[in-house]
Amino acid sequence: MDTQPSPFRAPAPVPHTKPLGFAGFILTASRNPIEIWGSRAFKEPVLTANWLRVPTVIVNDPAGIRHCLVENAKNYVMQPLRQRILRPLLRDGLLTAEGELWKRTRRALAPVFTPRNIQGFAPIMEDRTRRFAERLGAESGREVDVSFQMTLLTYDILQATLFTDDIAGDSHEFAKAMEKSLGRMGRVDPLDLLDAPAFLPRITRMLARRSQDYFRRLIAETMERRKTLLATRPEDAPNDFLTLLLKADGLSRSEIEDNIITFIGAGHETTARALGWTLYLLSQAPDERAKVEAEIDALLPELPDPVTWPERLVHTRAAFEEAMRLYPPAPSLNRTALEADEVCGVPIPAGASVLVMPWLVHRHELYWQDPACFVPSRFLPENRGAIDRYQYLPFGVGPRVCIGQTFAMQEGVIALAALMRDLSFDFTGSKPPYPVQKITVQPQDGLRMRVTRRK
Repeated sequence: MDTQPSPFRAPAPVPHTKPLGFAGFILTASRNPIEIWGSRAFKEPVLTANWLRVPTVIVNDPAGIRHCLVENAKNYVMQPLRQRILRPLLRDGLLTAEGELWKRTRRALAPVFTPRNIQGFAPIMEDRTRRFAERLGAESGREVDVSFQMTLLTYDILQATLFTDDIAGDSHEFAKAMEKSLGRMGRVDPLDLLDAPAFLPRITRMLARRSQDYFRRLIAETMERRKTLLATRPEDAPNDFLTLLLKADGLSRSEIEDNIITFIGAGHETTARALGWTLYLLSQAPDERAKVEAEIDALLPELPDPVTWPERLVHTRAAFEEAMRLYPPAPSLNRTALEADEVCGVPIPAGASVLVMPWLVHRHELYWQDPACFVPSRFLPENRGAIDRYQYLPFGVGPRVCIGQTFAMQEGVIALAALMRDLSFDFTGSKPPYPVQKITVQPQDGLRMRVTRRK
């Protein structure tokens, strides 16, 4: 009798069953915010709490998410805690800007992310990944930290597409400084949780200051170099993300710099994490990896144009999307209610924190079968109709949905296919990787994997 193999259960913090208490909450949230959630958070559509005297509503219900983030989005602004964590790094970038500045910035960036432009990036994405795979597989059988290697790859793709290979400085050094800065700046400082005055120093941010100053200097140098080119030889200046920002109306020099930092940081970090987790999950699910490899081997020779890969490579795309379900690049979407509201029959007072947590929604027992397991088939074309638009939120939703989501999906599928066409990745860590929230969901000690050539 044929039997289906049991799906792989992805590593994650075990939900607690008893209250953490005040001190426990502060320590846990500072160490790893995704550990604060108890078992009820993965079972109930809406929960209420009173955290540090602030009424808090956690919305898991897809219809409730649609109401808060789409239908009544004007009532929900960025939560102060989120801004206290992200603004020191991103300042007035698109992720943290609000009001008229956000609208002006979004309009300025929109031309870069048209479908035609993004499709034009596909050959570059494939070429950079192919060359990266050649270097990575040059010594077949060696062990590397795939988590960090993916940051190098996605940084190279991003600077080649959006910046036309024109970012100043050494790419390896830049990527390392960015990773260090994001890892430290993305931590929740206890003083932020306690709403302490801004003038009190946050140790986590002080530790990241040197790396942050380093890449801001490089960004300033990159901007000056492009401004000189636009002034002296405008016909030679590429019409890329950097040029569009420099030509945008109403953006100051510092706002332009902030958006470059935002897109380099958030733009390559999120895709890097998704790729790393996908390679790990496939290494633990041999049957799923076999499906992806068979698809790549059968179809890629017939698909010379990589722009077609995201639609044609259905198993490859499904594995990437399932990895983003289990380890969402943006695990929390935090808002504050301006006026009183109601969601799913639960009152929301003015000033309440309203939390939409992809980490919870994506693993919720009401909305997914085997929610803790790696089951890529749920994202195959014939099954996608069963997934509510508001129960899968890897790029957010509503007016502030990620402007680069199409870019990221295309990059992710092309990079995954180009890597797995030539290389095999096998996890060699002594224990399963442990997910930690630091802006994105990262493996605590990296992803040690053996890389061997397939052909």
